[in-house]
Amino acid sequence: MKNIFLLGVLLSLLLATSFIPPSLANMQVFCKAKCKVRCFKSGFPDKCMKYCQLCCLDCKCVPTYSTNMLDNKRECPCYKDKKTNKGRSKCP
Repeated sequence: MKNIFLLGVLLSLLLATSFIPPSLANMQVFCKAKCKVRCFKSGFPDKCMKYCQLCCLDCKCVPTYSTNMLDNKRECPCYKDKKTNKGRSKCP
């Protein structure tokens, strides 16, 4: 009986941890790395990094970089759909 209880507790813990989002620190490292690649050739790399990381933390993804930016933004719809109050893309 005790073994069944312990097994139940272990399974509950395992199931609960599968729903915990990655820690903010891990997301910041992920976003910084992805945005560094995306903003490498930007004319304004510091500004690009700032807004890319904000969008990444919110969307949990960053589209890959290419010369045709609109095509790659389909990889991350949240990133693509963020707009400023003037209707421009918020995320670089």
